[in-house]
Amino acid sequence: MPRLRRKKSSDDQENHERWLLTYADMITLLLALFIVMYSMSQIDAKRFGKMAEALNGILKGGQTIINQSGEDQFKTGHGVLKLGDLRMIQRQVEEQTEVKGRSEEVLTEITERGLVVHIVESAVFQPGSADLQPAAMQLLDLVYETIRGTPNHIRVEGHTDDAQIKSTRYPSNWELSAARATEVVRYFVSNYNIDEGRISALGYGEFRPIRPNNSIENRALNRRVDIVVLTRELSQKEPSSQLYGEADQ
Repeated sequence: MPRLRRKKSSDDQENHERWLLTYADMITLLLALFIVMYSMSQIDAKRFGKMAEALNGILKGGQTIINQSGEDQFKTGHGVLKLGDLRMIQRQVEEQTEVKGRSEEVLTEITERGLVVHIVESAVFQPGSADLQPAAMQLLDLVYETIRGTPNHIRVEGHTDDAQIKSTRYPSNWELSAARATEVVRYFVSNYNIDEGRISALGYGEFRPIRPNNSIENRALNRRVDIVVLTRELSQKEPSSQLYGEADQ
């Protein structure tokens, strides 16, 4: 006898098609998830763009290290720079001094304080003098043009070797080193639009040598002016003219 095929009931059809409901629910949830993720990315992009525009407006324009495309690209600007950015500036200083043939007069290093640009005495001052030489101004322009975009605090430090000065104008190496640092600061402030509260001058005399004072070459290196771009942490600890002004109000 031929086998009779049982006719499928409507209940059987509903049981076999029930998985479609679960599948549809899952697709709907995934779609909702993607929509939420997309909308969040759009909000973040808009927020980032508005933040960059606001910072540029508040800080009176200029270049910025904030790249609105989201790329990690260095541009000198108004956000206080980290140590990695200072290393990039160090390379720029070295490249520029090399191009101009002044690399033997300038040494650079990254320390716990930040970027330190050592300028030897013979490149900027006559022995025992705090008057800038004409060639010194060209070198100072070269260095400052490279670091001018940094918002970090800049400290100019004067140093001498251990030979005691004999001068009525400068009774000791303290006065000479401080006068030289002040002269460099005065030059920067007079020739560039720099906030006076963001730059300072210090004189250390012979007490911060970078080499032992045991040879002519080492003494020549110790007689120097250091331009120090402080790290973000040290820059934030420096008192600013704005804070003093707010305290007086």
